[in-house]
Amino acid sequence: MTSITYPVSHIPTSPRLDQRRADIMAYWLLGVAAMVVVMVVLGGLTRLTHSGLSMVEWKLFTGWIPPLSDADWAELFAKYQMSPEFRQVNADMTIEGFKGIFWLEYIHRVWGRLIGLAFFLPFAVFVTMRWVRVSDSLFWKFVALFALGAAQGLMGWFMVVSGLVDRPDVSQYRLVVHFGLALVILWALLWVAMSLLNRMPYDAHHQDSNVMRGWAKWLTGLVFVTALSGGFVAGTDAGFAYNTFPLMDGELIPAGLFAYDPVWLAPFEDITTIQFGHRVLAGITALLILWFWMKSVDVHLAPRTRRAITWLGYMAVIQVGLGISTLLLVVPVALASLHQLGAVVLFSLAVWCAHELRALHRNRL
Repeated sequence: MTSITYPVSHIPTSPRLDQRRADIMAYWLLGVAAMVVVMVVLGGLTRLTHSGLSMVEWKLFTGWIPPLSDADWAELFAKYQMSPEFRQVNADMTIEGFKGIFWLEYIHRVWGRLIGLAFFLPFAVFVTMRWVRVSDSLFWKFVALFALGAAQGLMGWFMVVSGLVDRPDVSQYRLVVHFGLALVILWALLWVAMSLLNRMPYDAHHQDSNVMRGWAKWLTGLVFVTALSGGFVAGTDAGFAYNTFPLMDGELIPAGLFAYDPVWLAPFEDITTIQFGHRVLAGITALLILWFWMKSVDVHLAPRTRRAITWLGYMAVIQVGLGISTLLLVVPVALASLHQLGAVVLFSLAVWCAHELRALHRNRL
């Protein structure tokens, strides 16, 4: 009897083994996604504590080691003293005060690099072990994810640079792009991970199934846009004005709305318009999510899908509560950070719902 010898790249593998590998890669991506969520929270804390401009240089490969001596601290502080933030805002700051704002930005940057390593090193291992090959679409999805992460690092520095020239504050436009890119990365990580888990989507025969599927997509987009509008609130410090709810300066529709020249920039640069726009978007988003939740009651759904929609509804209510509380208490750091985390969690749950309700014929990586 003649034995058959297969080339290494063509050795048959069992479906069970292939799924085990896919599960491992899925949980790896979910772990990276969790790191991205922590990164967003760190970025929000950096913004809220005005720590983001404490590091005026970007050392891509040599910025791992923190200052270890008094000479190191003196050198960094001297560079910070040349920045607009020190000259215009913190001219009386001592080196001890500088240390207080330095560490959070340092941790923020190092955590970003750790995310890069947490993604790249396992990816390299999977390629070496031939779990993924260049000919696989999954390989190029991983490459795209890594490219998005690299672009995010560049965008972060591009944002910081905007506060190191004349104005001691970063551009709200660059801040929103930076935040939005983080959400896009989170969406991509979650989507690929959930697809790798090979969980079949909801096979609906109910007449409303296509409506539910379409609404899940639109709600994900609406949560994304609402979160970006919150980025403009943060980038312009609009949350420190009009600290009442539901009225703004005693009016449901405040005076001075869109009173900005040019008017088309009002939603991005006028504090009154920015805050009003975020309130309206947040309210519409929450109401539509609750409608989606109630609509799902009459639709035949798998238990996991129903759980995703239910959690989305609960989180929408929690997020509205966090937003109102943050406003009424004039943006305390802890509560504002929770509100930002709530936006990320709400977006992640919307992505989960959209993935659960995706069409069967799209159940591919």
